[in-house]
Amino acid sequence: MQILVTGSIAYDYLMRFPGRFQQHFLPDELHNLSLSFLVDDMTKHWGGTAANIAYTMALFGARPRLMGTVGRDFGDYRRWLEAAGVDCSGVIQLDEVFTASFFSNTDEDNNQLAFFYGGAMNLARNFRLGAVLAEPPELAVISPNDPVAMLQLCDECRQGSIPFIFDPGQQVARLDGDALRRGLDDAYMLIVNAYEASVIYEKTELALDDIRQRARIVVITESERGSTLYQADEIIKVEAFAPRKIANPTGAGDAYRAGMLVGLRSGLPLRLSAQIGALCATYALEHVGTQTHRFSPAEFVARFRGLADDSGNLNALLD
Repeated sequence: MQILVTGSIAYDYLMRFPGRFQQHFLPDELHNLSLSFLVDDMTKHWGGTAANIAYTMALFGARPRLMGTVGRDFGDYRRWLEAAGVDCSGVIQLDEVFTASFFSNTDEDNNQLAFFYGGAMNLARNFRLGAVLAEPPELAVISPNDPVAMLQLCDECRQGSIPFIFDPGQQVARLDGDALRRGLDDAYMLIVNAYEASVIYEKTELALDDIRQRARIVVITESERGSTLYQADEIIKVEAFAPRKIANPTGAGDAYRAGMLVGLRSGLPLRLSAQIGALCATYALEHVGTQTHRFSPAEFVARFRGLADDSGNLNALLD
């Protein structure tokens, strides 16, 4: 199965604050907010939702195709992704701007304050699937990107009968109710975390049961509490796998999506695909940076089998 992953491609600047954010917010002064957090360290990493998903998929040898817009500073990043096994033929470089950047500060409780500079990503609306790809994919992932581009991609997929996964992520803050409903309609899958799901309910005035009528599969992740999958009349609970340590939570959700996609690509059941995603998320949690975790398919399967029973089905990942 040829999977196209669309969305943001960015540089990540990750910081760690040696304290708790909540101790510095005064409830009576939120209207007059002025805060500065002195951090202990900062690291720069490859990032962006689409690129993160593609990277983890490539660890399994899946060779996903990546589509997104980048700036003139993308050269080293392109070489990194291609060396990892990502097909970057759908990445459009725009030399008049810089690549998008994500700035994240994480406290001792793993709460995050984050800011995102769109850069080249803001121009993604100027490009269409048909103009970038020689042939349509068998499945498309529409992850956080320029909001206009996301909706255009959903429309293109519907018009071309391409199954698509709607993964609005942090862009639920930018998309209004009509736009979110437009993304949901006829989606093969909606995947969001619990907070994003709550925002969608409020903005669209749709309950979970209504959304299940619009998207074939609904996946809601809940960090350490695992995830819940809704397919037809079935509700599937999937537990998280405890990490050996938590280095940084950034990118865990992207890794989860990658693992699920790898499972679906291999023809595995939905529950097992989500379990693959859960373990991928655990790998990401154990590392600082969204593309610093590494494993071979054999190493992944061995670790999985030490935690859960796959009834031999994960042999599909070793072919």
